[in-house]
Amino acid sequence: QVQLQESGPGLVKPSETLSLTCTVSGGSITTINYRWRWIRQSPGKGLEWVGTRWDRGSTYYSPSLKSRTSIAWDTSKNQLTLQLSSVTPEDTAVYYCVGGPIGFDYWGQGTQVTVSS
Repeated sequence: QVQLQESGPGLVKPSETLSLTCTVSGGSITTINYRWRWIRQSPGKGLEWVGTRWDRGSTYYSPSLKSRTSIAWDTSKNQLTLQLSSVTPEDTAVYYCVGGPIGFDYWGQGTQVTVSS
């Protein structure tokens, strides 16, 4: 019953900040014990965890991306956001939002992001 939909720019220039939005329907992102994640997939790295945000707002990030990553939410719109600063072509990937009581219960279809000048 829970549906996730990613949205954002498909093309970002190097050094800029990538901003993506995940709209959740059929459930609240603040549901107790639910966790919401951003994951990305690229041919070279496969499926990579970017970060997680818990029901009460705690956040956890991949050590390799922590300094550049921020995950937040807009509860009024039931949306989860991702900001990734100082992007490089290595950040090119399909980005997914994922979540639920286990953390992988519900998946968005993903959105392609290409970093290029």
